This record gives sequence, structure tokens and C-alpha cells, in this order.
Amino acid sequence: MPLETTVAAPRRGIALRGIAAHLLGNPLGGVTAALIIIFVAASLLSPYFLTGFNLMIIARSLAFVGLVTIGQSVLMILGELDLSVGAIGGLAGIAGGVLMVQLGLDPWLALLLCVMLGGLCGWINGTLVTRLRLHSLVLTIGMAGVYGGIILVVTKGVAITSIPGDIAFLGRGAIGGVPVPFVILLVCLAVVAFVMQRTPLGRYVYAIGSNADAARMLGIRVNAIRTGAFVTAGVLSAVAGMLMVARLGSAQPSIGETWVLAPIAAAVIGGVATTGGLGSPLGAVLGAVIIGIIENIIVLFGISPYWQSVVSGGIVVLAISFDAIARRAMAREN
Repeated sequence: MPLETTVAAPRRGIALRGIAAHLLGNPLGGVTAALIIIFVAASLLSPYFLTGFNLMIIARSLAFVGLVTIGQSVLMILGELDLSVGAIGGLAGIAGGVLMVQLGLDPWLALLLCVMLGGLCGWINGTLVTRLRLHSLVLTIGMAGVYGGIILVVTKGVAITSIPGDIAFLGRGAIGGVPVPFVILLVCLAVVAFVMQRTPLGRYVYAIGSNADAARMLGIRVNAIRTGAFVTAGVLSAVAGMLMVARLGSAQPSIGETWVLAPIAAAVIGGVATTGGLGSPLGAVLGAVIIGIIENIIVLFGISPYWQSVVSGGIVVLAISFDAIARRAMAREN
């Protein structure tokens, strides 16, 4: 055997061990390794997975759930949950349809007003949680019913069509071959990740999620930050809703109905603790990518789309179960 071959083999082994050690030592190592494995497996299972067209579909679909996931992950780091984010996205989309089609408002102004509406819904949620000291899970279940009911009252279950083509580029266009919704997702992720990792505000969020009482004693404005997180989640959900309207060319009453379980599952898969204080928006979005690939494989294999709900629900149960087991193991070690 040539000397070069015998030397190269150990070097490759050392390099692979170094990569593995880096992944395991990184907070995002687990979800990154899982994503790589699932991506490779999907590539081997279906010859259509790595085609440019299919990857475009995955990226475009991921953008909508990904935006909601970013907001949900910030809330979960705080130790909160918002189960009305899907309804907020749907309400923003319907409001956009009403403003643009029925009232003839400029599409870009309508877009801005709908994003502000999402922030207002988030502010209402956050204010009720903090001022009345209500449990966010219970409250937002009720608010999801309120927002969903408003959608049905306004639309009577009928879609609003003839959305102006001015905003179609936001939902259907591409920049350098990358879908515009995915580009918007990356921009929003970069902004939120920077705030969470590089600013005092982000450190306050983690401090509140770890121990709200201790954070309050340190002078951190706990209620204001909590409300701000709900506003952020509302804004991102509204952006997702309006992008979906731009993609479909109509405001469907069903927009946002699937944006409840998937963001929670994605966040937990990405390392966000259900008890607060741990995780990152980047990890949550990587978790959303994993779910998106799994759902795409279901479609490529011609499996009934109804199984997507089964898979999504199963992923939620497994993710939360593993998270609970990991938290108990950490508690025993401490």
C-alpha cells in the first residue's frame, strides 16, 4: 500500500472526528447533525429531492412556517407560548384582502397596515398575559378562537379573490433563483438572531426565561419585554400571512390553520427548552427545515397528504418527550 494512502486515511479519520466533536460541542450541533442525516437520506430515497424545482418548493413553503417559528421560539425562550399565531396570520391576510380588494387601498399601504395589525394582536395577547397574570397557553387558545371567529364573520368562509398583482412578487418571485419569501425569512432571522445573541435585550430575554423573579429583582422590565415578544410574534405571523396572500393571489380563510403545532415542534427540535431560558431562533428554524424535508418526502413518495398531520403531531410529541427527558437528566446531574 502506498505511503500516501496510509497517511491520508488516518488524516481523514481525524478530520471526521474533529467535525463530529465540533458538532457535539455546539448548542446547535444536535439539530445540525440531524438535518445533515435527514438531508442525505432524503437525497438517497428519492431522485427528485435534489432537483432545483423541488428545493425551490421546500424553500418557499418553509418561509411561511419559518417566520412564525422565529416568533414562537422567542416566546418559548421567555417561557411563554402563543397558540394564536396562526389565527393572527390568517386575520392579517383577510384584512389585507379587504383593504386591497373591497376598499381599494394601495397594496403596499395595506401590507404595512396588516403587519401593524399583527403587532396589535400580539400586543393584546401580551398585555392580557402580563397585566391580568393569565397563563399564555390558556389565553392564546381563547384568542385564537376570537381571531378565527373574526375571519369567519368577515369572509363567511369565502375567499377574497382578485388580489392586486403589485405584491405578487413577494409570494411568487425569486431573487437570484431564491424564492422571495425565503429571502425575507433569512432577513428576519438575521435581525432577531442578532438581537437575541448580541444585544442586552436578548440577554434579558434569556434571563427572564431562566428566572423571571430574579430578573425582576435585577431591574429588568419583565412585563414590557414579555409584551414585546408577543408583539414580535404577531408581526412575524402577519408577515407570513400577507406573503401567503401574495403567493395565492387570494385571501383564504384557511390561511394559518397549520401554523400552530409545526412552529412549536420545530423550536423544540432546534433546542428551545419548553421551560424557557435555552435555545435560539436559528436552531428553531433548522428544526423547521427538518420538518419541511420530512413533509416533502411524504409528498414525493405519493403518500396521502392527510398523513402530514399525523407526522407533524407525532414530531411534536416526540420532540417534547425528548426535551422533558433531557431536562430531567440535566436536573439529576445538577
